[in-house]
This record gives sequence, structure tokens and C-alpha cells, in this order.
Amino acid sequence: MPELAELFDIAAARRLDAQASALRGDGGASLMEQAGQAAWHCLLERWPQAQRIGVVVGAGNNGGDGYVVARLAREAGRPVTVLRLDTDAPATPLSQRAEQAYIAAGGGVERFDGRMPAVDLLVDALFGIGLNRAPAGAAADLITAINAAGVPVLSLDVPSGVDAQTGNVPGVAVRATLTLQFIVRHHGLYTGAALEQVGGRRLAPLELPHAAAAGVQHSAECWQPSRLRAQLPARRANTHKGESGHVLCVGGNLGSGGAVMLASESALRAGAGLVSVATQSPHVAPLLARLPEAMVHAVQDAQELQSLLPRADVIAIGPGLGQDDWAHELWRQVLASGKPLVIDADALNLLAKAPRTLSDAILTPHPGEAARLLGLSTAQVQADRFTAANALAARFHAVVVLKGAGTVVAAPDALPRVVAAGNPGMAVGGMGDLLTGIIAALRAQGLGAFDAASTGALLHSLAGDAAASDGQRGLLPTDLLAPLRRLVNPDV
Repeated sequence: MPELAELFDIAAARRLDAQASALRGDGGASLMEQAGQAAWHCLLERWPQAQRIGVVVGAGNNGGDGYVVARLAREAGRPVTVLRLDTDAPATPLSQRAEQAYIAAGGGVERFDGRMPAVDLLVDALFGIGLNRAPAGAAADLITAINAAGVPVLSLDVPSGVDAQTGNVPGVAVRATLTLQFIVRHHGLYTGAALEQVGGRRLAPLELPHAAAAGVQHSAECWQPSRLRAQLPARRANTHKGESGHVLCVGGNLGSGGAVMLASESALRAGAGLVSVATQSPHVAPLLARLPEAMVHAVQDAQELQSLLPRADVIAIGPGLGQDDWAHELWRQVLASGKPLVIDADALNLLAKAPRTLSDAILTPHPGEAARLLGLSTAQVQADRFTAANALAARFHAVVVLKGAGTVVAAPDALPRVVAAGNPGMAVGGMGDLLTGIIAALRAQGLGAFDAASTGALLHSLAGDAAASDGQRGLLPTDLLAPLRRLVNPDV
């Protein structure tokens, strides 16, 4: 996948398909044949030993793609079972034509009776990209049976039951071993609940007339590890610490000193030239013992914080901040500073209580915090992460990092970015504090807010993946610090 893979919404995918079909003048028959051929070659490459092929087909054109695969498998001498529901006779001209070609090749179609045939591999061609509701009745039973079959599953275009527009999984859905997308990458398959279902992802771009892309625009970008080199050039030889920026981390209320410590250390490891910390007095000595490179200040009120603000290039506020009077005082002072901000954790909760537009800020909410900021439920945020991230960016005039599986980074009047890295081991307290420090350090080193947020989220996720090489369970935020330093130096 290229470093900036383009992702498309469903409307764009349909328009591209329709324009290509019109230009070819065959109603889409050649594209369906190409899709089936691509799926068959993918199957042979990934599972060359699979002999008995099961193909589950629906009534639409996705089912038509499945009939093409079944015909090609039969022509290659593989035993093939095509399975469908009683209600799923081909319903489009293309799927009808594909079924007829399969039958003409000697194939037959079986009705699903609650049992799956004995096969080595299943091809999921039940529902395509148009499904946006939970499968019900016999369709849900069929998907459940696919998942229980205990064999690899190749899903065509999208795992059946997944909403390719949003990434939502409203009900039962196929757990694919591999999903082969046709023509374009569907942006819903790169974030949220969809990641539980897609398995591996591949793209079959097919051969389209050049003019088919006229007026078709992608809706998001997927950031890959190779993007780091462009974002993090080598430093010049005659540099000094001031050129790498000064980050002020504000937080660490009583009992929460570890949060601001993590943010401070990650800011230094991500390359900030100077890091100051404003925290409660009991945390000063422990923080200095662990991180003597930081300039740690006991701050009891907003007046004491005021003297630290002018020197800072970027302020990271929120890790361990709390929501008491002390937190409110510091929050108001930071907002009034006019400095670029990275806002996380309790600072986001304070913002949710008194919403306001922000002049230069990066928000880093997890889904629960995003829900409070938008006045929604967490489930509503997770059901459409792109829409939620874009809504937050528009409401607060800020860059937004919506954390979670497939982190989405959004900015006003910009296409969102999805981070293609990270793992479940990172779901542990303190990981967000680490991200706050990383993003603040990159912002202090001169990256614009959108690039600092995107690059920081990518660095954080890649460091998590590197640290999880010995296993995901038990992963700690501090485990990411060593790989973070390596990753922030991509030319070394």
C-alpha cells in the first residue's frame, strides 16, 4: 500500500463503477468478470492447497462476483459448492448473467438449510457495499454458520454485515480471513468495529477506462509507516535546543502525577528541545527522580502558572489534570495564553462543560470523551467515527485525533486521515498521556497542527506495535519509549 493510500466513500465507489460501466458499454459485465478473475487469482495465491471451494452468494452484484469465482474454480477442476438463501435468487441483470454462465459450466446451486458444506475455503459474496443495516433472519443464520465453519474466508469487497461507509457492524458479520476490495479502498474498512471483521486487506483495482475517474474524489487518506520519513527530516548539523521547541505540560493533580510524567517523557523522546512541567508540589521530586531532563515546577494556582507560559511554544494540558478548582484555574489560564494547545483527558471534560471555539488546538479524545464533547453516546460516536471526528473539528475549529482502533485525525476543511497501525495491547491507562506528549513535541518542532497530530498518532501506534512484539497483554506505556526514539529518527 502506498504511504498515502486514498480511501473512498460508497457514493464515490458507486460513481466510479457506473462511469466505468457506461464507458465500456456493457453494463458492467466486464468489470464483474475482472472482479471474479481477481478474486480467483487471490484465492490461488493465498490458499493454493484449497481444493473444495464453497461460495456463499447473495442476490445482488456481489453475489454475481461470487458466481464468477465459482465458475472459474469449476473450470479449474476444483469441487465447488454454491450456497444461497431461498430468497436470494439473482436479482440484477449482471448477477443473473453470472449465474447462467456458472450453470452452463456444469455448476449447481444449493439452498442453505442451516448446515455448511464440507469445504476447505469459503468465499463470502453475500452482501456488498450497500448494506447498512443488521442482517436478520436466515441471512444472520447463514453468516453465523460461515463464522462457525472453521475454514478460511475470503470476503469479496466487504465482509457481509459490515457497513463499508462507516465501519459500523450493527449486527452479526462475517469474520473474514482476507477481504479483497474492488476498484477502490472503502474508508469504512479502516477504522472501528470493521477491523474485527476484515482480516487482511487487499485491493484489486481492475482495469478501468481513464475517463471513469472523472469527478470522483477520495474521502480520506490512510497513513502508512513510510510516511514518517517525509514528516521527520534529519536535523541540520548546526542546530540548538531552542529550534526543537519548548513544551509545557500542565497536569498531574494529587494522585495523578504519573499521567503528566508520561506526557513529559514522551515529549522529550519525540524530540522536544525543552520540556517544562506544571504540577502539584508532591509530584515534583518523583518526577525529577525519573526525568531529570524536565524542568518541573510546583504550581498551586493560576498566578504561579502565569510565569511559565511566555517561554512555552506549545502547551499540553489534561493528563492527570482533574476537574477541581485547581484544574479549572489552570485550564482558564492556559486558554487565555493564546499558545498552541494539545488538549487531552480532563481538559477535554472541562471543554465539554463549557464549549468554545479554539484558535490553535489539537484535541485528542477517546470515544467516550468525544461523545461528551458532541452530546452523543459513545455508541453513536463509534458507529460512524469519520462523521464524529469531522463534527468535532468543525464544532471546535480544531484538529481532532479520535483515538481507538483505526485512529481518525480530522481538521476543518480537510480530508480526514486514518492511522494504519496500533494494536489491542495499547488499550491501557496512560497510553493517551504518551500520545499527548508526542504530538506536543512535534508541534513544538515546527509541524503544523494537522501534520503534528497525524504524525504523532502514527508514531504512537507504530511504537505500540514494536513494543508488542513480545505480546500485547501486559503492554505498558513506558514500553513504547525505546521504540519511539528509534521511530522518530527514520533516517537512522
